Amino acid sequence: MKISMNQATCLEKSSLEKDMELCEKYGFDMIEPRTMDGIPNYLKNHTIEDLAADLKKHNLQPLAFNTLCYFNNRSPEDYQAILAELRQMCAWGKVIGCKTVITVPTVDLKKVTMQEIHDSAVKCLKEMGAIAATYGMRISVEFLGHPAASINTFAQAYEIIQDVNMDNVGITIDCFHFHGMGSQLSDLAKADGKKIFIVHLNDTEDFPIGSLLDEDRVWPGAGCIPLDDIFRTLKKIGWAADVVSLELFRPEYYRMDPEDVYRIGKEKVDAVIRRNF
Repeated sequence: MKISMNQATCLEKSSLEKDMELCEKYGFDMIEPRTMDGIPNYLKNHTIEDLAADLKKHNLQPLAFNTLCYFNNRSPEDYQAILAELRQMCAWGKVIGCKTVITVPTVDLKKVTMQEIHDSAVKCLKEMGAIAATYGMRISVEFLGHPAASINTFAQAYEIIQDVNMDNVGITIDCFHFHGMGSQLSDLAKADGKKIFIVHLNDTEDFPIGSLLDEDRVWPGAGCIPLDDIFRTLKKIGWAADVVSLELFRPEYYRMDPEDVYRIGKEKVDAVIRRNF
């Protein structure tokens, strides 16, 4: 089992350069670079070819670009901007060896029906998947476990993925988001594990379903999410079980020394992995 670090976990006191160093130091095999800040900040003083060299120097592989935001139910102009972002990420991916783009659904849509959300998501993902395929890349949809998100449960996301029906379009399961709107293990148990492209590992404080925010995330094993049940189910459905990625957005952790976040994070992830794999 490989372990990845999502850059969001040390968002305020680190950088892509420092994150790569700490990944190597604390035994992370992969990294999820952030496309909204991590990579753009790095490219102010480096080239994308430099990033490929730095990843190699630190014995790291890129897991996925995180994130292509708000892809569905957009205006024609906004959607074309999304496709331009996707093409940029795919071009970067060819250089650094990254094979996956994570995308998240639009939030705060007003008076849009569930069918309209579904139809827009399917249409957009088919087009995005076709673009990604020309670069040999995948699209991984991360549903967001909050009422404001247009796609907010595993069952809803999986139905969309089934209708898209493309080999290179799948799902990101973030344990926090899986719990956040009460996604059901019974729905996961009926899925094809090969469609689960990325797994984000985290936990949360025990607030009511539908009220959780990213800031409520805690170390894996320190909260209320039945992580072992999620991983047992993933194994049963044929999930490849080759990598999990630590993703936390907790302000308390942002204030910590990044060295401590990486050290503690690795210990917490290892404990979950040892129990299940």
